[in-house]
Amino acid sequence: MAADDRQAADDATEELGALRRGIDELDEQVVRLLGRRMELSRRIGAAKWVEEGTGAAVFAPAREAELLERLEGLGAEAGLRPEHVRAIYREVLSASRAVQRPPRIAFLGPSATFGHQAALERFGAAAEYVPAATNPEIVDAVERGAADFGVLPIENSTEGPVGESQDRLVETDLKVCDEITIAVAHFLLSRDPLDAVQTVYSHPQAAAQCRRWLAQHLPGRDVVHVPSTGLAAERATRESGAAAIATRLAGGVYGLDVLAANIQDAAHNYTRFWVVGPRMAERPTGRDKTSVVFSIRDRVGTLRDVASVFSDAGISMSAIQSRPSKRKAWDYVFFVELRGHAAEPRVQAALAAAEQHTVFLKVLGAWPLGPEGG
Repeated sequence: MAADDRQAADDATEELGALRRGIDELDEQVVRLLGRRMELSRRIGAAKWVEEGTGAAVFAPAREAELLERLEGLGAEAGLRPEHVRAIYREVLSASRAVQRPPRIAFLGPSATFGHQAALERFGAAAEYVPAATNPEIVDAVERGAADFGVLPIENSTEGPVGESQDRLVETDLKVCDEITIAVAHFLLSRDPLDAVQTVYSHPQAAAQCRRWLAQHLPGRDVVHVPSTGLAAERATRESGAAAIATRLAGGVYGLDVLAANIQDAAHNYTRFWVVGPRMAERPTGRDKTSVVFSIRDRVGTLRDVASVFSDAGISMSAIQSRPSKRKAWDYVFFVELRGHAAEPRVQAALAAAEQHTVFLKVLGAWPLGPEGG
């Protein structure tokens, strides 16, 4: 190596070492600052205990939504991508909640389901996770105190509403306090090669979302429905010639190979989850959503009258769905999502006016809009 080249290499090595020392110094500062943040969180928890006299788990969706929006703005100024800021602070907030008391989160189990994935995305690694066997049992767990919050699937972008979740929300006194939307990617998992697969275990909605792929690549195979994608993966570990439609995460958890990736028929497939707990989001943020359910009086134009109440108040109805009430034949309840928080005076007034046209009207909850705008 020529002397000039050797000198250039030495200079580069020296510069790289200096840059790494700079990163080390910054990392030390970050850790010390995180420690100070955790101490402030601990003191906040102690103050709340004195003020409220309860050891309830801490979760403040409005406060966290405003914090993340502000931090994303600061991150943009520093050249950071919003999703990276959110990912980092998901775990910072998770650790901050944990120093007060880790929240217990119910989800459709076992591990590695889409519900588990959604719960991790919202509450982070420091929360405690409580698997439930069915979607209604997620609500049951929160009602009886086995969990502080539940992450409940409410709608898929290709298969529509999750009826059993809607039905259970009509019955409970719990409230929706937040929303999580995740992209759904399905994987075929097994310990056997594709040509040896005779049975495919799947949640019914997951199987429906992959029906074309299954018809093309595994025609004539038995598709057996189970309550969750995690349970499908678990079943596939027990039988020769069995496969599961599940998450990539499930492959690692249950020791299954990925036979095929992204087998969902729709390229853009999303599932919305609602977080249910003792109360709705603590206060309006200016960018909120409220969900209500009602049944209407049996006369012509009643649904139009309810819609007109919100329209006249300048409140957008972002979604409306109907579902059999199960009280009598051909009787329906309507699930409506409104822009605005149920605690805002204008929304309260509109709900009171709408109630005059209904047999019953119930506020399911209110929460801040996510980064996708809800």
